[in-house]
This record gives sequence, C-alpha cells and structure tokens, in this order.
Amino acid sequence: MPEKSDNKNQGSPWLMFSLVWLSLILFSWLITSLTTAHIQYSKFINLLNQNQIKEVEISDKELSGTYIDPKSKKEIQFQTGRVPADLAAQLQAKDVVFSRSVDTPELIKWLVPLFLFLLILKAFEHQLPGADSAPANPFNFGKSRARLYKEKDVRITFKDVAGIDEVKAELEEIIDFLKNPEKFRKLGGRLPKGILLVGPPGTGKTLLAKAVAGETKRPFLFITGSEFVELYVGVGAARVRDLFQQALENAPCIIFIDELDALGRARGNSAFAGGHDEKEQTLNQLLAELDGFDPRQGVILLAATNRPEILDPALLRAGRFDRQILVDRPDKIGRVQILQVHMKTVTLDASVKPEEIAAMTTGFTGAELANLVNEAALLAARRSAESIMPADFQNAFERIVAGLEKKNRVIKIEERKIVAFHEMGHALVGLFLNEHDPVEKVSIIPRGISALGYTMQRPQEDRYLLTENELKTKLAILMGGTAAEQVQFNLKSTGSADDLEKATELARHMVSQFGMSQNLGMAVYESGPRNLNANNEFNGSINKNCSERTAREIDCEIRSLINEAFNTATEILVSHKFALDAGAQMLIEKETLSRDELITIKNMSPTESFEPGVKRLAPIS
Repeated sequence: MPEKSDNKNQGSPWLMFSLVWLSLILFSWLITSLTTAHIQYSKFINLLNQNQIKEVEISDKELSGTYIDPKSKKEIQFQTGRVPADLAAQLQAKDVVFSRSVDTPELIKWLVPLFLFLLILKAFEHQLPGADSAPANPFNFGKSRARLYKEKDVRITFKDVAGIDEVKAELEEIIDFLKNPEKFRKLGGRLPKGILLVGPPGTGKTLLAKAVAGETKRPFLFITGSEFVELYVGVGAARVRDLFQQALENAPCIIFIDELDALGRARGNSAFAGGHDEKEQTLNQLLAELDGFDPRQGVILLAATNRPEILDPALLRAGRFDRQILVDRPDKIGRVQILQVHMKTVTLDASVKPEEIAAMTTGFTGAELANLVNEAALLAARRSAESIMPADFQNAFERIVAGLEKKNRVIKIEERKIVAFHEMGHALVGLFLNEHDPVEKVSIIPRGISALGYTMQRPQEDRYLLTENELKTKLAILMGGTAAEQVQFNLKSTGSADDLEKATELARHMVSQFGMSQNLGMAVYESGPRNLNANNEFNGSINKNCSERTAREIDCEIRSLINEAFNTATEILVSHKFALDAGAQMLIEKETLSRDELITIKNMSPTESFEPGVKRLAPIS
C-alpha cells in the first residue's frame, strides 16, 4: 500500500496539474498556429467558386475552416478576414458546411492566463521553504526573512551553556534589564543598543544569544547577515526596516544577526560606481536604524562575527554596538564543563574521565568537543560496545585531528621505510629536546588525504605565549623528519613538504613579527590583523612594512633559522643513530608506537649526553 503524503506536500498535485494544463494549452496554440494558413479573402472567394471549400467556421471578425488544395488534393486549414453580409447565402448555394462561433470576450482571454499564473505561484509558495514571519513568496522581496521564535519555542537556557562563565556574567545584566527594566531606568541608565559577540567559529555565540532569549522568556528574531543582501538595489535596506518594525511589534524582544561580517563589511572607495550599491545601502540603513531605535522600548540587538577586523568602523562606534564581548576558545576548566554537558546524553564507562579528555583537546572549541563526543559514541557503536571507553575518545581525537585511517592503502616497502625513519626522526628530536608538548604517539598508518604517517604531540597545559627557545625547539622537531631521511638514506623526499611549509611560516613570524633576530633587531617588518578563524597565533593576512633590501635580509634570516634547526636535528639523530634504527624497525613491524615504547627506544641510545651547537637547545637531563 502506498503511504499517504504529508500535509506539507499537498501543493505538489496542484503544481503538476497546473503545469500540465498550461503546457497543453500552449502546445495546442502552437500546433494551431503552425498548421493554419492565413489567406486573403479574394483567394477564399476563388476557392469557394471552385468548390474547394470543405468547411467554414464564422466568427465576428474572421473565417476559419478547411479547403482542398487543387494541386496536392490535401486538406489545409485556413484563416481569413471579416465576412461580408451576403456570405451566408453564397455558402448555402454551394452546399458548403459552415457554422458560426462566438468570440471569447477580451477580458476572459486575459483573465485565464493570469489565473493560471497565480495558481502556479500559489503552488510554488507551498513548495519553497520560508520563515513563519515572511512566507516564501516572490512578491515579498522587501520583507524581513528573520525567523521569529516565541517565548515557548526557545528552550535553551544558561544551563545548556558551559565553559564561558565570564561571557555569561556579561550577558546577565541584559537579562536583568529585560526582567526588571525599572531597576535601571530609575537611575537614568540605559542598556547598550548593540552587543557584538566576537570569537572563533564554534565557540557558542549563537547558543549564547538563544540562551539569553530563553532566560528572559522573550521573543527571539534570528537572521543571518547574508539574508539581507539581494540582487536588486534597495531590497536589503527594506528588509532592515522591516526587521526593526517587526521587532517593535513584538517588543520586548531580542534581535540576533549571525555572521554580521556578511552585512557590515567596511565600505571602500571604488573607482567603479554601482558595484557595491546594494551592500552599502543595506549597511547605511542598519546604521540609521541603530541610531533611531530606543533601547528603552525593550529591543535588544545581538550580533556575532568571527571576522571583526573587516567590519565597518561606523558600526562599532559608541551608540551602535556599544559593547563587544570576546567568546574565546575554552580553557581546560571550560572544556571539562563542556564535556560534562555533552556526556550527559551518552553512555560512558566508569573509566572515562572528562579531565583527561580536556587535557588532550587543547584548543578545541565547544562545537569540536561536541563532535568529539559524538564520534566516540559512533566508534563505540561500531564495535557493538555497551558503553564508551577512553580508547574511543582517543581514536575519535586522532580521527578529527589527523583524518581517517587508510589501512588498505598499499605502500611499497621502500616508501614505508622512508616514512618510518621520517616519523621516528620527529619523535626522537622531540624526546631529546626540552619541549613543552610531549610526544604521545607515532604511527605510519596513512590518514586523511595525503598524510602517510604522523607524530602526535599533546600539550600538558594551555599556553598563551611561547619563548624564543620553545619556538626554536619547534623548528628542530619540524626538521627532524627531513634530517632522519638525510641521515639514513642521504636523500630528500616530498614527504617533508608540509613540515617545510610550517617551519618556513614559523621562522618568518619569528623574524618579521616577534623580533627574534639578532641581525634585524626587535622590530616588526610584517603585520596584519589576527584572524580569529585560525587555531594559533601564526596565521593571518600579512602586510609588508619594509624595503626590498630588508625583505631580502628577512629571507636570509629565515633560511638561517631553518638551517640551524636542521643541523640541530641532524646532530641529535647522528648521536643516537642506534635509537633511530631500532625505533624505525619497530615502527615498521607494529605501525604504531605509544609514548612508553618511545621512552624505551630512547633509553636504547648511548648514555653520553647530547650537546647541540646552541646552548639554548640543551637536552633533557
């Protein structure tokens, strides 16, 4: 038995019926137009006198019918002009079958296609997804597309938000104002007109806005910045006006504009007028609305962005977005709280400790932690387990960071040897140097798109700054793989491409931004706004502030730092060649080595201490 269709799909039969009906009418009209011959009335009289007219249909304005072609003897449909008064008698005298039709009124000819057009639009209106407050109607271009959530629809509260207690404290006064406005008004205070949540993706900006609405039990208008911008100039500005009008009708309420950078990008002077008219008009209207509305009416404007550096300065001045709140990546305590929230919905083994997982996931956002818990649950379900074990979280972490394992990828024995020595080079250099991110695991199982192996380092604690010694240690570890290939095989491979790219980028920042060059001194030669989308402080757009000569000196310093790191890694591996050979052989056999196994391999090396060329890279005692 076929299943009954849902209510939301009831517009489909009407849509199909209307399209088929209109198609049949157009097809019939087209066939008639192509097969009808338009003849002069004189020819019609001649055909009539020659007894070639077979059938005639008479209307007030024209004649139509069928005649027999004298040459081909085929029946041809024809159409000619008005009929004289004595035509009926002539037709009757010749025994011609004829009839008289009544013209359809002009009004009906116009109304029928219009009716079909409106019927199709109505069917499309039911098919296209649209917001409750602005149906998906082609005529509603100027209407706001904000989704309106009533008080009962928003069930998220601050209990569902964890790991960002400082941000929650900042927003609590917004809640207090909406609940007790007289408390602020009697002192003459006013609430900030706009509050901008700034932070990397996945840190909980949208969740915070919904939690504010849930705590205050007020209507919540949600819209993204890209939904204002349209092809036609003026539509975005009209939607901004309609949004604030809709907010006033539902006041007190909360407006939340997600991805504000799509709407509030800084205006520029373009030589070609008209290229950015729509975006600039939309932004100008938003600025005007921010100046015009009174926060005492109970309308609170929240917005979120992860690219504050590209926003228009007029949008961030006092009186518009008065307050900017940073929603940053959670620290270890915050990650523990976030994990506890997400772990409530899964079945955990008693041996799972959120503190250990939080220590492993330094730099993870709330969304990434939620994904980690879900991936661990999926891995546990795949092996038909009754609960999630710590190993599931470890495997899920590696899957997210390094990519999916590709155990079925066939690699030649020679390439496996190169990969094994490469990864063991990274691991041994990290073990013999004083570095703050201990090596936890080494594997030669291919992962992701192009990784043939990986060395996993896990920070012991959250770090907010790095010293010059630590950065040089990072450079030496990055060059450890290339140094191992050189020491063992006296060759270089393409497997070092990613290491060289990271080392070059790190060395460039050390020289041009961190002032860690003795020759160039403590000056900044390249600068740029910090990109909140990055996971670390070494990414972002760069602007050069130096001459060509200085740029060449920067390149020389970068090359010097990388060569120094390569030489340091080479000295370590040459001094501990026995550990390198034993570790690579064990890695080829087992494919994956843990930290305890790596410590055992390290102790296989000669007992004499390693003395690198630079004192600041002293070995572990």
